[in-house]
Amino acid sequence: MLTAEEFKDYASGRRKGIGGLIMRGMMLAASKLYGVGVRMRNRQYDRGSKPIEEAGVPVVSIGNITLGGTGKTPTAAWLARWFRRQDVRVTLISRGYGAERGELNDEARELDDLLPDVPHLQNPDRVAAAKVAVEELAAQVLLLDDAFQHRRIARTLDVVLIDATEPFGYGYLFPRGMLREPLEGLARADVLALTRADAVSAEERQRIHNEARQNNNNAIWIEMIHRPAHLRNADGETLPLDQLQGKRVAAFCGIGNPAGFRHTISSCGANLVDLKPFPDHHIYKSADIAALEKWAAEQRIDYVLCTHKDLVKVGVNQLGQTPLAAIVIEADVTVGLPELEERLAKLVAEIPPDAF
Repeated sequence: MLTAEEFKDYASGRRKGIGGLIMRGMMLAASKLYGVGVRMRNRQYDRGSKPIEEAGVPVVSIGNITLGGTGKTPTAAWLARWFRRQDVRVTLISRGYGAERGELNDEARELDDLLPDVPHLQNPDRVAAAKVAVEELAAQVLLLDDAFQHRRIARTLDVVLIDATEPFGYGYLFPRGMLREPLEGLARADVLALTRADAVSAEERQRIHNEARQNNNNAIWIEMIHRPAHLRNADGETLPLDQLQGKRVAAFCGIGNPAGFRHTISSCGANLVDLKPFPDHHIYKSADIAALEKWAAEQRIDYVLCTHKDLVKVGVNQLGQTPLAAIVIEADVTVGLPELEERLAKLVAEIPPDAF
C-alpha cells in the first residue's frame, strides 16, 4: 500500500527508473478502466437515465475535480457566512467520509467549531439529509460539501475549486494521476475558483486559467487566498499569529495537501524545522499522540503546529512540554468578488417568499 507521498512521487514522475515506469504503466491501465466507469456514469446523468432530484430550495455544491485537499472547508465557511449575513438559513450537508460510527468526521467538527450557528448534517445518503434540512430545519439554502461528482441532487450553483499548487492532477485520471473525472467535466461548473492563488506566480495563475477555460469559457472565474487568521488551542482560545515570528516550530497534518500547509506556516514568519505528514483524514490514537510527544521533545522548538482539522481530533493543548496550536485559515476572494456576489444575490432572490 502506497502512502500519499509515495503515490504522488509515482504519479508526478518524480520517481525515476524502471520501477517507476512499471508502476506508472500499471497505474495507467487501471485509470483507463476507471475512466470508462466515470464517463458511463456521467453520460447516464446527462441523458436522464439516472434521476436527479430537486431539494425544493437553492443548492450550492462545493467540490473539485481532483483528489486531495483544495480548500473546501474555508470556502464552505466563506459561503455559509455570506448567506448568514443576508439572514438566510443555510445548512451544510456532507457525506461524512472518514467518520467513525456515530461520530462526526474531521471537517464537520472543524466547521461546527467555526460556524456554531450553521447546522451540519452528515449522511452517505445526501438526498435524505437534504430532505431533513428542508423539512425539519427549515433550511433556505443547502451547501453540499465535496459534491461536484455527487450528481443525484440538482444544484443551483456548482462551485469547483482548483488548487493552484496542484491544479490538474498531473493530467491523468486516478490512479495514474489525481483527477476524479476528465477535465471536460469542468464544463458543468458555474464558478471556477482558483484556491491558494497567492502560492504561485502570476504567470502560473494565468496558465491555470487558460487551461481551465479550454473546458469552460462561461463560468465565473474567481481567485482565492487562504489567509492565516489566528492561532487556536484545543480549549478554543485564540492567539495572535505574530507569536510565531522567528520562532522554531515543528508541524504535523493529516490533510490532502501537506505542501499547502507548509506554505501557510512559512507565510506566518515561523522557522519550520520539520513537517510530519499523516494520511488524509487520519484518526489520531493514543499511540500517535505518544509518538508525537517524543518527536516534539527531540526538535527543541517553541511550538508544535497543526491544522484546525487535526486539532479537533487531537484535542490537547500541549505535546509533552511543547505548546500545540492550530493555524486557523480563512478564505478571501481576491479576484471576481463582484461577479460572485451578484450570482449569489440572484440565488437568494430565488428563495420562495414563504420560506422566510
